[in-house]
Amino acid sequence: MIDIIRSEWTKLRSVRSTMWTLGTAALLMLAIGALMSIAVKNSHEGPVPPSGVAEVSLMGVNFAALAVAALGALVVTSEYRTGAIRVSYMAVPRRLLLLAGKLVVFAAVALAVCMAAAFAAFLVGRTILGGASLGDPGVLRAVTGTGLYLTACGLFGLALGALVRHTPGAIVAAIGLILVLPQLTVMLPGQWGRTVNDWFTSNAGRQVAFPSEASSLGPWSGFAVYLGWIAVTLAAACVLTARRDA
Repeated sequence: MIDIIRSEWTKLRSVRSTMWTLGTAALLMLAIGALMSIAVKNSHEGPVPPSGVAEVSLMGVNFAALAVAALGALVVTSEYRTGAIRVSYMAVPRRLLLLAGKLVVFAAVALAVCMAAAFAAFLVGRTILGGASLGDPGVLRAVTGTGLYLTACGLFGLALGALVRHTPGAIVAAIGLILVLPQLTVMLPGQWGRTVNDWFTSNAGRQVAFPSEASSLGPWSGFAVYLGWIAVTLAAACVLTARRDA
């Protein structure tokens, strides 16, 4: 397994799209957070509460999530696109071990970058708006929760990539499940509609960073639901990976 992880790390860091995509995610977090902080400072009268500073400074999370999810998909689909996956399977005939190696390496890299981007975005927003620190109630959870949520979005993209094995299809599926469909569930009627809205993919996952009082899920229970969606997708991908031809 160590050799597999070393090999996957070499693949990940040697591809230019990795650095470009991770850099784009971090830049989106910083740029959007800074712009929104400036806008709020110019329009808001009086000091902004600490929780408001955290929320404003981290408003780039949705765009960064798509960038990280796209990278997660590319970790798998790029090898299928070029045919390099056949060489990988010759080196590692146990396909699920290879997928596990990709998962471990990507999760570690994404977590490090996303956490750094979340803390940097908060520090920039705090510098602009003032009046907040990591020790204020809910602030540290919002920042670390943003990093965890972004990492989970990347893992969702990786699971979809392993399931679909086609780059455009995996990225479109990630956009739909992370950004588009969660917004549409708010239009569903009745109590069952509210339940679907609360438990649907990123609506549940975002609770860890930005909890909503209207939701039936708490911060960590919502994140657990999101991880459940990812686990189900990954399980389906594992079954198909073991059965399908390369």
